[in-house]
Amino acid sequence: MTENRKVFPGDEIAVEEEYLAADGTFVCNGKIYASQIGRLVLDDDECIARVISPNPPNMLKEGDTVYAVVNDTRKTMVTATALCREGTDRAIASSTDATLHVSKISPNYTSSTSEEMRKGDLIRARVIGTKPSLQLTTKDAHLGVVRAQCGLCKTELVRKGENLFCPKCRRSQPRKLADDYGDIRL
Repeated sequence: MTENRKVFPGDEIAVEEEYLAADGTFVCNGKIYASQIGRLVLDDDECIARVISPNPPNMLKEGDTVYAVVNDTRKTMVTATALCREGTDRAIASSTDATLHVSKISPNYTSSTSEEMRKGDLIRARVIGTKPSLQLTTKDAHLGVVRAQCGLCKTELVRKGENLFCPKCRRSQPRKLADDYGDIRL
């Protein structure tokens, strides 16, 4: 590694004959320029020029854990809006519209998504795809519904065994629960 200086968008940082343009750079007429503010890194071993941002955007990638709110349930698919990535307070910079196929909800057979999730539920899910759209799974024990309200009276539901219970309406409702249901505060 050679240079380690601060650069700004438009700064000429190298030439294509010496380095390949990588993250945070662009090429114009054989010269490599910074496309963002950051620290210039010229990797002589790999012959790569990159600019590392001090405050990179919060882009989701496969394997990330996110919190999302369920928007709708259909027979074979749940739609949700990703709110944040676990472990960060920054807003998500990419698309937040997500889908969850019925086969990706539980390790057990599920015939309908409404047996596992309901509109308004807060879920913890893992990203399994980002292209062409955000795709999620809740198959693991730590993933699933983390907070939910009664569909009738909007009272927060409490865990009772493997189901949820409304203390006001006295109704039991099935869900695919995360192992720490009720302990999450966003």
